[in-house]
Amino acid sequence: MPHQIYPPEPGDGELLAELLGEVHAFLPLLDRNEGKKLLEGLVWHGSEELGKLRLYSGREETIIDRVRTETDYAALLKLHEELNLLEMERFLNFYSVTALHENCTWYRDALAGRALELVAAEMPSPPPVPFALVSMGSDGREEQTLITDQDYLIVYSDDGGTEADGYFQEYSRILVERLAEIGFKKCSGGIMPVNDNWRGSLSQWQRRLHAIVRYETEDYGKNMMDLIVLSDARFVAGDAELAGKLVSLIRSLLQDYFMALWGMAKAATEMKLALGFLKRFWTEGSGEHKGSFNLKLLAWAPLVMNVRILAINQGIPATSTVRRIELLEQEHSFSANMARGLVAAYRILTKHRILLQIKVIKGIQNDAYYLNPYSLPSDERERMRQALLLIEDLQKTIHTNFSIV
Repeated sequence: MPHQIYPPEPGDGELLAELLGEVHAFLPLLDRNEGKKLLEGLVWHGSEELGKLRLYSGREETIIDRVRTETDYAALLKLHEELNLLEMERFLNFYSVTALHENCTWYRDALAGRALELVAAEMPSPPPVPFALVSMGSDGREEQTLITDQDYLIVYSDDGGTEADGYFQEYSRILVERLAEIGFKKCSGGIMPVNDNWRGSLSQWQRRLHAIVRYETEDYGKNMMDLIVLSDARFVAGDAELAGKLVSLIRSLLQDYFMALWGMAKAATEMKLALGFLKRFWTEGSGEHKGSFNLKLLAWAPLVMNVRILAINQGIPATSTVRRIELLEQEHSFSANMARGLVAAYRILTKHRILLQIKVIKGIQNDAYYLNPYSLPSDERERMRQALLLIEDLQKTIHTNFSIV
């Protein structure tokens, strides 16, 4: 369950210190009653904001309690929509990327876990062996946002033979449909256990993973994408021990097979950024998105991808981008300034990704990817440009560290 009160976003500490400094400097100019009223006003406002946070948390917990006992898929969809709307409302009040990630991941885990239980009840017999649902992508990184799709795999124990293979093939087919019914869109890239590549026993997964890291299959591009996706694997529901074995296997193979990691690093450092002449924003010159750039592909994804490479290389087990940055700072891969800058970069890019999603949800626009940087206030625009420059520096560092020609 998420915390009811969330820590300030990176950068908020400096802002708070600045505001307190201004208040401290202003107090001597006031008489006793005026100073008392100012301080009482600040306390009242702070209490009101904390009260709002507690209210949102309480409402979410009530809905989650209903999710855990609901048996109707249409009702689960409505509860999912309620939770999304509540989280959107909270975000527009506080603009906390941290809170949104934590809450969306929390309630989507609850929804997915409930779907697992209901699908098992639909099957003619119980599962023949223990199994687990593992997520990847943004969900694997615990970075869920307001719009989601299915990025899941299933792993099951080895002692079920062909009976287990057949059982989980049918189970996965139903699960994917039921998840879609409760608001998890089907993955356009096919990363769902209904597809054979994303379902198997632990030994089947072991053989499959060795084939990927050794480049024993023909499609190099697909191998690379599968490795990238698998590197963020996280247990969601089912048998936690079984999922842990698979996740540990994935991470050990990525470290043991340097050429596989080198290939990922090469792809990460070659990702284009929305930077053009004189380090100004590059935007589309014509067409539907003239004056805008793809925020996900040309800013956010390169940051996530490059941080992931360093974390895997250093054996860091965390999947969250911010946590990876914090741990990379602790083991001296990043200076304190670099780490602080990268976290701030992640926050601002993700904030605007979420705001684009909200515009889509509200029917203001059809696209959740393209952003016109010149529609932003000048200080916000400069923060985003600085974020891009920092990602470019990160790419150069990895390019050098991995001796990429």
